[in-house]
Amino acid sequence: MPTKRIEMSDDQFTKLAKIIYDRSGIHFPDAKKYILESRLTNRLGELEVEDFDQYIALLSMGPYQQDEFQEMFNRITINETSFFRNDAQLEIFETRVLPHLLETRATTKRLRIWSAACSTGDEPYTLAIQIHRSLGVRLADWNIEILGTDISQKALDVAMSGEYTSYAVRTTPPNIIKRYFKEDGRSFVLSPEIQRMVNFEKHNLKDRLAAKRHGTWDVIFCRNVLIYFDDAMKNQVIGMFHDQLAEDGALFIGHSERIKDMGNKFEQVPLPQGFCYAKSGHTGLLAA
Repeated sequence: MPTKRIEMSDDQFTKLAKIIYDRSGIHFPDAKKYILESRLTNRLGELEVEDFDQYIALLSMGPYQQDEFQEMFNRITINETSFFRNDAQLEIFETRVLPHLLETRATTKRLRIWSAACSTGDEPYTLAIQIHRSLGVRLADWNIEILGTDISQKALDVAMSGEYTSYAVRTTPPNIIKRYFKEDGRSFVLSPEIQRMVNFEKHNLKDRLAAKRHGTWDVIFCRNVLIYFDDAMKNQVIGMFHDQLAEDGALFIGHSERIKDMGNKFEQVPLPQGFCYAKSGHTGLLAA
């Protein structure tokens, strides 16, 4: 029997939205109150909590508040991703940005890529496959560091398992599936050689100090995340990416996102469908 909808008052929504914003940076406007109400009704039933006041208290105090916030976060966010999502953008990474970086780092033979808010790992693993294909036998000579981070431990657990459903590989070319995946019943298990190329870590994009500890990245991917932030949080995240990106590095964001109004830290690289940004004054290095 379906759980009866528990109504959320405007005051309860304000308090809950503030908790979510303070801890994750994700902004829920008033018009999205119904999302929190509908997605959390079942959770309140599971906990035998009578109303949202009690639930807010559970999130605000006691030994399990962090665990419950994580559970709530998993329910109110949608980890919509897949391997080889957005062909045009990934082609620009593989055919324009990657060759430039491999050439300019030929002496150190070190390449560092950060996939921020990577969800279940489809994106960083896709980048690993592209690098594996591009370098071939030369891969052994390079120090390739790919880090996937996300605020959801549940999503990261999937990523670290390397096991996916057919839905995750629905946009993946058949030759890639044949080369890099093994079908196991209804699952697609990623090859160990690709899994070894990527590390995963839980990270909140509000935490600039944690990001700083990782040093400078040559490429940062953060796609379809900025749309969930208000301007203040966007400015904070964009500033963090600017601080952590190499001078000739590249930042990739989602199709529906823009950062042109977020100050003058980045300029869009004139590559069709690329949605690729470079630090201001450095777009020519990637567009050449």
